[in-house]
Amino acid sequence: MSFLAMMGPSPDWNVGLSAEDLCTKECGWVQKVIQDLIPWDAGTDSGVTYESPNKPTVPQDKIRPLTSLDHPQSPFYDPEGGPIIPVARVVMERIARKGEQCNIVPDNIDDIVADLVTEEKEEDDTPETCIYSNWSPWSACSSATCDKGKRMRQRMLKAQLDLSVACPDTQDFEPCMGPGCSEDEASTCMMSEWITWSPCSASCGMGMRSRERYVKQFPDDGSMCKVPTEETEKCIVNEECEPSSCIVTEWTEWEECSATCGMGMKKRHRMIKMTPADGSMCKAETTEVEKCMMPECHTIPCMLSPWSDWSDCSVTCGKGSRTRQRMLKSPAELGDCNEELKQVEKCMLPECPISCELTEWSHWSECNKSCGKGHMIRTRMITMEPQFGGTLCPETVQRKKCRLRKCQKSSGSERKRLKEAREKRRSERAKEEIDGEQLPVCKMKPWTSWTECSKFCSGGIQERFMTVKKRFKSSQITSCKDKKEIRACNVHPC
Repeated sequence: MSFLAMMGPSPDWNVGLSAEDLCTKECGWVQKVIQDLIPWDAGTDSGVTYESPNKPTVPQDKIRPLTSLDHPQSPFYDPEGGPIIPVARVVMERIARKGEQCNIVPDNIDDIVADLVTEEKEEDDTPETCIYSNWSPWSACSSATCDKGKRMRQRMLKAQLDLSVACPDTQDFEPCMGPGCSEDEASTCMMSEWITWSPCSASCGMGMRSRERYVKQFPDDGSMCKVPTEETEKCIVNEECEPSSCIVTEWTEWEECSATCGMGMKKRHRMIKMTPADGSMCKAETTEVEKCMMPECHTIPCMLSPWSDWSDCSVTCGKGSRTRQRMLKSPAELGDCNEELKQVEKCMLPECPISCELTEWSHWSECNKSCGKGHMIRTRMITMEPQFGGTLCPETVQRKKCRLRKCQKSSGSERKRLKEAREKRRSERAKEEIDGEQLPVCKMKPWTSWTECSKFCSGGIQERFMTVKKRFKSSQITSCKDKKEIRACNVHPC
């Protein structure tokens, strides 16, 4: 069954059903179908509200279900993007008509088949672009006598893939005669299996129940089927309504199917009106469950918003990542959407500055003098050189003064010897000045090798020296001095 209803005053919004299947798997009729309807857009009008001016959509859009995120001004818009609220509900319920056998024969069948002859049907030349259901069984003959009559069968056009190619009719007719008029008198009816027994009509004691079947194929000669399509039998509930019997109400109507499409379950209930008079437990069932078949589940294409712009890189320097996202616009229950909604990719910015890193300071060294004024040092090592504009390394050697006990004064003879040595050096410099030769101030010896480290661990020192090899006459005698350098060594902890 299919139908369509316009949602006025919109020219192209509508609700309806398309090829709703009313058959059960057992080839019976569905007892009841309840279907909530959501609005669809036929794609012919470009308005987003009921009051939008009518303006054709060019090019015409595809027919699609409306969603809660289509447009902020839409009457169906939901800022939270939840499933769209159904706007209608259709309820179909089977009403049994007993004692009748109906044939699907139109009133003007004689006019339609007036030119039909009894020649064999040609092979099916249905175009591949036309998708049909299977042919229904042949109907009974329109004639109940041996006069010429007609019978028909029909099929449903499910899809037309190419509108430019015409699809053949969905009905087929052929001549026939009444019952007993064909050459083959052995006409038979093809019947379905019996459908499940109905509940017992009585809630206590004796009652009746029934079951039905239907004609799957009428006889080839067009005769009517005389095989019974319904049978009844007696049924007993609780055998006898005695003091041990349980009095219950009638069953309620079946609840809605648990599934909106495909196979589901439905329930119905009844209540205990009176427990057994003898005080025993009531064994009557109060809930009944059975399977229910709803229309086949159909999926719709996944509706997604465009990708957002890429986000900023997750870091300000070096290697990071960035993301972009999109939203699911169609309600999840209308289709199975497995498209990814988030993408992540790597991004690379200029290398991060690396600042200088150093070890902790070592312990202070011992004083370099055994008496009088001296100095001691401490050191630290560079563990990471600065890179890419990082902070430069600070000092790695620190020196501070140390003062020990006073040195003993030298004797008079020692002072005299030192004085004579100083006088001798002065006379030699004076002699060099008298010679008048303008020579370099002094000539230095090469640096000596570094001495062994003063400690094996926890920070020691090494020294090296450069001494004066030869002094020349000059007015800047004081600038020609021996030199000494100090560096840290063995800074690792003990």
